[in-house]
Amino acid sequence: MTQCPSKGRPKSFSLAIQKAAWIRLFRIAATLLCCVCSAPVRAADPVVPSFWDPQRRMEKPDLSTIRSIRFITEDDYPPFHFTGSDGSLTGFNVDLARAICEELNVPCTLQPRRWDTLLDTIATGQADAAIASLAMTSQAREKVDFTAPYYRTPARFIARRDAALSNPTPETLAGRKVGVVGRSAHEAYLRQFFPKTELRAYDSVLALRSALKRNEVQIAFADGIGTAIWLAGTDAANCCDFAGSAFTESRYFGEGVGIAVRKDNTGLRRTLDYALKRLSERGVYTDLYLKYFPIGFY
Repeated sequence: MTQCPSKGRPKSFSLAIQKAAWIRLFRIAATLLCCVCSAPVRAADPVVPSFWDPQRRMEKPDLSTIRSIRFITEDDYPPFHFTGSDGSLTGFNVDLARAICEELNVPCTLQPRRWDTLLDTIATGQADAAIASLAMTSQAREKVDFTAPYYRTPARFIARRDAALSNPTPETLAGRKVGVVGRSAHEAYLRQFFPKTELRAYDSVLALRSALKRNEVQIAFADGIGTAIWLAGTDAANCCDFAGSAFTESRYFGEGVGIAVRKDNTGLRRTLDYALKRLSERGVYTDLYLKYFPIGFY
């Protein structure tokens, strides 16, 4: 996924989104989910992604040499990792780390660190693993190794409910106007694969969403994660829904997010891969995904 120049996060997910706004959106979404109990927020059930081959058998690793795992994360990137109202760390990454430790039956610690210190902290052995929405880029791989991806940031089409768009393809979108963030991977992708679509570029994702709400454009193409949180909150005003399926081409949208470990720490990397696959098989990953993303981003 495209890196943010300052923090190495997925670019489209962090454009112009301030911490307070994210926390507000996430708490609204969580409140709505609780209010409807187990009922879906949208008519269609969200698709839960899977990154682990169900046909591939993984032997349980030897845990005798792993006495504990020192996880590090960050505390200001909701809903993935942030400080809750009680002052404790919470979020999708945080809960996933705790589930991994429970699955392995290994004691763990989890501490927040500044974003710009995460990779160096792992590389120098001051911590064992970083679970902080770290994009698996070539630059990051120079310092650390990664597990298999445990999520990707897909691109999605978003359409106003009156747009009559159920299957966005190069043919169905030929001649139609689609909004994108200018100079983004999403714009580049549409120019390459949807050449007959009329693109309207906006300066930021906030401007793009505003254009959707006021019907300046009826269709947009953007980051699925940020859009899912927006759709679950009140700011979207029930204007729009996802249309079609997810786009995950790594050349445009990155290889995904993995847990970082020290280079050549093969034992821990394989152990974490085993735990992630087991959590997927047992439905724990699904539960966490739906808890934090009631409108799934896939």
